[in-house]
Amino acid sequence: MTRPEVTVKIPAELRLFVPADRRAATTTLTTDGSSSLGHVVESLGIPLTEVGGLVVDGREVPAGHVPAAGEVVEVRAVTRPQQMPGAPLRFLLDVHLGTLARRLRLLGVDAAYESEDIGDPALAALSAKERRVLLSRDRGLLRRRELWAGGYVYSDRPEEQLQDVLGRFEPALAPWTRCVACNSPLRDADKESVRDRLADGTRRTYDVFAECTGCGRVYWRGAHHTRLAAMVEQALRDHGERRLPDGG
Repeated sequence: MTRPEVTVKIPAELRLFVPADRRAATTTLTTDGSSSLGHVVESLGIPLTEVGGLVVDGREVPAGHVPAAGEVVEVRAVTRPQQMPGAPLRFLLDVHLGTLARRLRLLGVDAAYESEDIGDPALAALSAKERRVLLSRDRGLLRRRELWAGGYVYSDRPEEQLQDVLGRFEPALAPWTRCVACNSPLRDADKESVRDRLADGTRRTYDVFAECTGCGRVYWRGAHHTRLAAMVEQALRDHGERRLPDGG
């Protein structure tokens, strides 16, 4: 039996996932006649988390569509900003994205992070259990079936990673409200209640503090505040005008 052949159109922004010998705008694939279109697209190396739509001969189809001989498939990239199912929007980051996790938390974004490698199956299962968008640069991880939702982090530079995630998902920003160490919310703390956790110099110099409701870490506007404040202000200028929560 002759196996069906289909034509696949790949947008420029998704060609980085495709092997070098198939990185043209249009490629021809021979399928087995029974695999879904989603499987065919993933066989090219493109995670379905990065696909915004599949169009066959001018009509949009689900990933479960089985392509027939002669069909022309258009793979569309995710439209930005990307609308995610459910609320609130929460993230889960893999072991390689610790700096990005801390920067998201600095902006008040719920960003769970596994500091140790718990394995792809466990990460994908945690994404599904807690309904978190899994962020990763691991294409194989983003192709796992149990994943609830995911997003590929395109850069290996933390500054660009942050811009990418904020621009793609548009999470609500509430700076200085979340612990960068454990992701729990912060609360105001009076100086006397945290005195025993402060160094002598800090007790003499600062009077305004916040405390993590989870791990108990104490925060104040110390030596690094100017640098962090500049990062926060830039994020608010670029992404926060319409998304600050009421009263923020």
